[in-house]
Amino acid sequence: MTAVVIPALNAAQTLSEVLSKVRRFVPPQLILVVDDGSTDATARIAEESGVIVIRHPVNQGKGAALRSGFEYILAHTECGCVFTLDADMQHDPEEIPKFIARWDQGGVDVIVGSRKRAGSNMPFHRRLSNTITSSLVSARAGVAIKDSQSGYRCISRDVLSAIQLDCDGYEAETEMLIKAARKGFIIDFVPIATIYGTERSSMTHWQTTKRFLQVLLKEY
Repeated sequence: MTAVVIPALNAAQTLSEVLSKVRRFVPPQLILVVDDGSTDATARIAEESGVIVIRHPVNQGKGAALRSGFEYILAHTECGCVFTLDADMQHDPEEIPKFIARWDQGGVDVIVGSRKRAGSNMPFHRRLSNTITSSLVSARAGVAIKDSQSGYRCISRDVLSAIQLDCDGYEAETEMLIKAARKGFIIDFVPIATIYGTERSSMTHWQTTKRFLQVLLKEY
């Protein structure tokens, strides 16, 4: 069985469409939305769709939302793998079968959706950021990481059971890759569409950059 964890913050405009598409591949009782302190109708939309909803009273960060979701899935299901994707439609649920096909081939513990950088609609500053961070994470993890910033992933239960995420922000996704690789778990990639809206990336914020560097330089 496969579960899905969707961290969501003020995602009322897109969440209904995301859940409608995800439900084509995963039953609602295995879809979990973590409402990370939203001030809009995010939680209500999730509840009305029939999926599981966890609510953080205040915003704690993407890493904290993922941690809450993973803990729930491990405690309440027997799913062998868990998808993570964002609630803003930058991760197309129609591409879930790509991950499932690779998972069914075996020999992999984490599958990351790798976005095309060159010639895509990815803004230049994000292409630069993605290239630099992926190179740094690859060096720290000891394996080639094609897209370290992609949150569209399929993660085995074994990885979630073996790794404790300590970070609360976006840097938790980097933390996971480094810890998984250094524990010997196999990471692979599938190509996914590069989709961007008009929102500003959190990766441009100094606090996010500082936390990324802290994760990168941490002893594991």
